[in-house]
Amino acid sequence: MEPWHYDTAQDLNQPLMDRLRRFPREPAMLVYGIRLLAALLMRSWLRVYHRLRIVGCEHLPTDRSFVLVANHASHLDALCLVAALPLRQLHRVFPAAAEDYFFVSTPRILLSAVIINALPFDRHIDPQHSLTLCQQLLAHPGNILVIFPEGTRSVSGEIDRFKLGVGLVLAGTPYPVVPCYLRGTHAAWPKGAWVPKPRRIQVIIGQPRVYDHLSPGKESAIQICQELHDAVLALASDTAPPVVTPEEREAP
Repeated sequence: MEPWHYDTAQDLNQPLMDRLRRFPREPAMLVYGIRLLAALLMRSWLRVYHRLRIVGCEHLPTDRSFVLVANHASHLDALCLVAALPLRQLHRVFPAAAEDYFFVSTPRILLSAVIINALPFDRHIDPQHSLTLCQQLLAHPGNILVIFPEGTRSVSGEIDRFKLGVGLVLAGTPYPVVPCYLRGTHAAWPKGAWVPKPRRIQVIIGQPRVYDHLSPGKESAIQICQELHDAVLALASDTAPPVVTPEEREAP
């Protein structure tokens, strides 16, 4: 039997805000506990206040890392996608969030790193480093990366073109990507509003697809982004099938 060995966390002596800005972050039981409690409260709030409905949970991969992509029109979007996943995966879900917006003040850092478990994405100075982080995260089995390829919230609620980042991450890789459509989040909490309204929200989850047959590069990224954009638009026009919640999916 090998002797028991203990290593202290690499960020042990760093200030709290520096530890939360860091990615990947060291495990922290207190953070995990707060995140779990917040997730239970948010899921209850979404289902009661917004009557959240989730369609297509059976399409989510269960045996590998994967990417979720969706339209983006509200701060509710990431909360809804995380709520569509089983609680046992809570600490393995990483929504990509703009570093220059979500990691610039203490309240936003606490919300993004502790509650949402966000990956800080540098949109301006060194986006290639952020793309590499995304690929490294997916290389660890069981991780889930959430990306909003429009890059920012839509003011009108209409789906804008997808930026190339998600295509550059996925081209030539074996990781499935699952297109999703978020219905009602813009009406519930549009950009510029201070308080969410009690509007119905629905998450529609589509069929996963893999782009390992495409060579990494800009041309492949353009093709991937267009296909994913079209897939999300198709989900927006689909007639909703019967609702399946994560709890029902896990039931024997």
